[in-house]
Amino acid sequence: MTTQPQPQPDAARIIYTYTDEAPLLATYSFLPIVQAYAAKAGVEVDTRDISLAARILAQFPEHLSEDQRVGDALGELGEMATTPEANIIKLPNISASVPQLKAAVAELQAQGYAIPDYPEDPTTDAERDARARFDKVKGSAVNPVLREGNSDRRAPAAVKNYAKKHPHRMGEWSAGSKTQVATMGSDDFFSNEKSVTMPAADTLAIRLRTAEGTQVLKDGLAVEEGEVVDGTFLSVAALHRFLAEQIERARTEGVLFSAHLKATMMKVSDPIIFGHIVEAFLPEVFETYGEQLKAAGLSSRDGLGGIMSGLDALPDGEAIKAAVAKGLEDGPALAMVDSDKGITNLHVPSDVIIDASMPAMIRIGGHMWGPDGAEHDTLAVIPDSSYAGVYQAVIDDCKAKGALDPATMGSVPNVGLMARKAEEYGSHDKTFEIPADGTVEVVNSAGEVLFSHDVAAGDVWRACQTKDAPIRDWVGLAVRRARESGDPAVFWLDANRAHDAQLIAKVEKYLPDHETDGLEILVMAPAEATRYSLDRIREGLDTISVTGNVLRDYNTDLFPILEVGTSAKMLSIVPLMNGGGLFETGAGGSAPKHVQQLLAENYLRWDSLGEFFALAASFEHLARVAGNASAQVLADTLDRATGTFLDQDKSPTRRIGGIDNRGSHFYLALYWAQELAAQTEDAELAAAFAPLATRLAEDEATIVDELLAAQGNPVDVGGYYYPDGDLATTVMRPSQTLNTAIDTF
Repeated sequence: MTTQPQPQPDAARIIYTYTDEAPLLATYSFLPIVQAYAAKAGVEVDTRDISLAARILAQFPEHLSEDQRVGDALGELGEMATTPEANIIKLPNISASVPQLKAAVAELQAQGYAIPDYPEDPTTDAERDARARFDKVKGSAVNPVLREGNSDRRAPAAVKNYAKKHPHRMGEWSAGSKTQVATMGSDDFFSNEKSVTMPAADTLAIRLRTAEGTQVLKDGLAVEEGEVVDGTFLSVAALHRFLAEQIERARTEGVLFSAHLKATMMKVSDPIIFGHIVEAFLPEVFETYGEQLKAAGLSSRDGLGGIMSGLDALPDGEAIKAAVAKGLEDGPALAMVDSDKGITNLHVPSDVIIDASMPAMIRIGGHMWGPDGAEHDTLAVIPDSSYAGVYQAVIDDCKAKGALDPATMGSVPNVGLMARKAEEYGSHDKTFEIPADGTVEVVNSAGEVLFSHDVAAGDVWRACQTKDAPIRDWVGLAVRRARESGDPAVFWLDANRAHDAQLIAKVEKYLPDHETDGLEILVMAPAEATRYSLDRIREGLDTISVTGNVLRDYNTDLFPILEVGTSAKMLSIVPLMNGGGLFETGAGGSAPKHVQQLLAENYLRWDSLGEFFALAASFEHLARVAGNASAQVLADTLDRATGTFLDQDKSPTRRIGGIDNRGSHFYLALYWAQELAAQTEDAELAAAFAPLATRLAEDEATIVDELLAAQGNPVDVGGYYYPDGDLATTVMRPSQTLNTAIDTF
């Protein structure tokens, strides 16, 4: 992939991002249409590659030849996001777990890029340097850089109306369901949290005092006046006791055991916790072979899949395989990611992402798939109790009242606090696996201890920062959305949680800055807010959830998956704090399966509806800030075309033989051209698009036949993480008739 030349600074410009997996492949099909249409309104659609592979390559320029080097597109966009001119469309990207990072590195090396291996346990200066560079890439590395604003995310009216007319299948719930959430409730991040609001700008340090002396864990931590600073830890001893109890509970109750974490966004803390779960489920394996596995670089934190793939090289490999098989047989039935392929819930940490896995379980009646390929009730293990109660509240509601009905249910749009890395828990350089018993202290520049925790070796300690300006902006955005919608806005904050208590004080401080007469603005703990929202949902009413960063991630998957079947169809607008706009296109949790299907059958079922909505919002923003009336026409006609697209049911079907992603792009192009040709606001645009609208309509049968003819055989795009641009273009643009119409427009 290449970055297009820089346009002139005064050009009307939108940045469209190359990302990963199915969204990236879809871009090869959709972007030429977008660029051709936008050009008629004087809008340049430029691109930047922020894929995982490109971000890795950008970290190691000295290892690459001149023609292999790529620029730091993410860093460039991060700077752009702070400017009023920013107009960025961001598609879903990989938040890389360590197994994904290693796989991407291996692919790039096979393609001839001489980057180093990912060092699991660095011992040399070179390895430590490489590890530090890789750490900038793994986990949720993209979003904190680009999100210089808070999130306004909701289901567009067209999507909601379609879901009501064509409700997706929901599994049945019974009052006798054994499905439950299991959470620690004590000695976890929630219960151990301490929080302060800084009275003045300062520089902090995080240090560990032990019997052997004092170790500085983090120094030079700059904070602003009014910033909220937290610290907390999860006790590993308590985690072990909890896991042993839940494994036995699942066995006794005859339900599946499943783990649900956030090992991508929380890229430091949650892989550690995941590893403890793997070891707790197979204690005899790790008691007997743990040192051998560690010496071979096979870590429980990478999951069973990573361990099993490396056993053939070990002298005791067959014995370890047998021990794993026996452990799985002796334990409770384990929830499966793919029962046909034997991929368990503990195989890959990025396969058990809580915001995707829990809504999917709830949607099908509280079930997950077991080793027998059938659905079963499940014990959902969510170690930290901060937000586990949200999922339990939904489960309790469904047990008592039955499954929610997409044909009648209301919606839960979200206003999310995320600007300037707000609440980046467990994913950065302020999260530590404690090396020795002692006391962690957060101290200011005067040497005063702001708060401290007594910890044990192996405990996971983390801090986070939330700046005052984003909180103030978040409160204002919540009031604005409540005013525009007329719906209640509920701040999901728990007065019994240290961090939330600080935020409640700020909400109470900043609400009087806004006109709130006639608005219903509430503060509720997350489980209570869930119950309140569910009561309204069942009445067909909407309720705005106003949440912090992590809960924003959870809610914007949970409710959309129940309401409209997927979170990929959401409209996500990020009004950047300095005046620009970031437009996100929904979640990409299903993207890996879509790529697998494309490679096997040349059929991509990724739904680009989120891209359509983001693009319309981007044009609208450009029209407003740049005074480009033609861009507004593009936005309005695209909205109408998307409505027709939904009414005509042109989203991709699940199986080969139907319309796939490429066909959906054709129909969007057809309906959009027809709307542009028919509108009367811009005669020049109408005249420009009339011939194209006629041509696409006349060639519809030919184009559809060419698209269908492409299906059915395996294809090669040159790489999973870093496809070859020419190969991907050939695969994703198989209709020469459509290509000619667009390319000659």
